[in-house]
Amino acid sequence: MISSPSPWIPTLLLLSLSLPILFFFASHILPPPPPPISLPDELDDLALFRRAATVDSIPTHKPKLRIGSTNTKPKIAFLFLTNTNLQFAPLWEKFFSVNQSSLNLFNIYVHADPTVKPKVEIPGGVFTQDRFIASKQTRRGTATLISAARRLIATAILDDPSNYFFTLISQHCIPLHSFQYVYSTLFELNSHQVAELRNLKYKSFIEIIDQDPNLWDRYNSRGENVMVPEVKFDEFRVGSQFFTLTRKHAIMVVNERRLWKKFRLTCLNPQSCYPEEHYFPTLLSMVDLKGCTGYTLTHVNWTDCVNGHPHTYYPNEVSPELIYNLRRSDFKQDYMFARKFSPDCLDPLMDMADEVILRD
Repeated sequence: MISSPSPWIPTLLLLSLSLPILFFFASHILPPPPPPISLPDELDDLALFRRAATVDSIPTHKPKLRIGSTNTKPKIAFLFLTNTNLQFAPLWEKFFSVNQSSLNLFNIYVHADPTVKPKVEIPGGVFTQDRFIASKQTRRGTATLISAARRLIATAILDDPSNYFFTLISQHCIPLHSFQYVYSTLFELNSHQVAELRNLKYKSFIEIIDQDPNLWDRYNSRGENVMVPEVKFDEFRVGSQFFTLTRKHAIMVVNERRLWKKFRLTCLNPQSCYPEEHYFPTLLSMVDLKGCTGYTLTHVNWTDCVNGHPHTYYPNEVSPELIYNLRRSDFKQDYMFARKFSPDCLDPLMDMADEVILRD
């Protein structure tokens, strides 16, 4: 008696024929994984970082700043990380120019993705051409955002020895206080206080979180246990992408090589991989946790996040009450900045800039 063929054979044959077709279409439909940072870009950045990491060891460049003295005062370096137009530039112009005496107390640096169209427009005022640094392409969910932030920091270190705080700002950020308020809060100025900045115990304002329901997935987003031995799981931290670093920590960041070898690796699980929110908190937690506040000065609303993006504020939400609420913090300092605002919020924000946002 001849046995009948198994009913599974046609199914297996069909499956074997279908798989190549599925793979062919998947390769043409699904977006390819983001490419790693190129070797020329890596070497170019490394040369920049090395120069910045050693600049304060050069006697002629060592910052000799004294709070309250009549000599050059310490400055805040505002680092704008953007891949679109500087949509809130008019509001930031007001923030920086509200008091002419503040012009020598800050520097501005802009990293604009050169591959994005439309290109970042130069609106004039304090955002002049010389504020834009040499930039490279950035991609969400990749280490390119770490590189861009480090590029901004390194440029600011090299540019001015008076830069003592380094504040990373998003294109979607707005100020919540006047510049003078921010400056005085960071330096806690008193007319009688005279001391060399390098001896003062200022801290960096960076969020550092070690308790998060998705911490394990984020840690293994490049593959299980890929981060060891450089970063053990109990050393891994997450936090906000935007922060304010002291000069001491800024130099540590651009000088770091060991952790970078792991954080620069391609993410296998993009849904859990936000390198720029992991690298800086992990690094500073490992090298100088006591030198950090553990919280950021930038308010972000995560109550209804979508695809890793925080809540976006629209014009119908903009009001004086919103600004007052966004300022409130559970920590020692108020929030100084807030994100994320849609571009069409500019007009209502400008309408209350003088009477609300910049009035402390």
